[in-house]
Amino acid sequence: MKMERMSEQYAFIGYLHSLRDKEDRGPLAALRRGLGKAPGTVPETYPFVIPRIPEGTTRWEEDIYFIIASLFAHHPSADGQGDMGSVFLKLHQESQSESIEGRFVALLRCHKDDLPDHLRHAVSIAKSHDVPINWAELFTDLRQWNRSDKKTQRKWANSYWKNERQQKGD
Repeated sequence: MKMERMSEQYAFIGYLHSLRDKEDRGPLAALRRGLGKAPGTVPETYPFVIPRIPEGTTRWEEDIYFIIASLFAHHPSADGQGDMGSVFLKLHQESQSESIEGRFVALLRCHKDDLPDHLRHAVSIAKSHDVPINWAELFTDLRQWNRSDKKTQRKWANSYWKNERQQKGD
């Protein structure tokens, strides 16, 4: 079942990439309308997301499909490497802004209900610095956001702070 979910998730990311590659701006514009709105509440996104949500998907997983679709439409990057910790590290290195780390910490601390807004800000910053997102990894990580052991948050923190320290030579 887990592998089946993963393949469906990768198929969805592939579908989003195909929308970008076709340069058909209508679907991407419809998906962008979901930005800043509660996941799954914007009817314009339904034709592009709902048919691709597998049967038996939990409500949180459904929300992730809508979140990823809207964020991707906002910054349809390809070839992103690593997780969001890696993205924030690259943003911090490029901008040398201390506010980047503050935003990253706020993202790590946020409740799942606030996650779409925090991610929207993060993706907007990445877009402004032309830093690509690994959409498949983000999807996988969001599926585990609510774990009590904070697996995703710890993984992102490791990507940010361990790599930062290694690059400084500590």
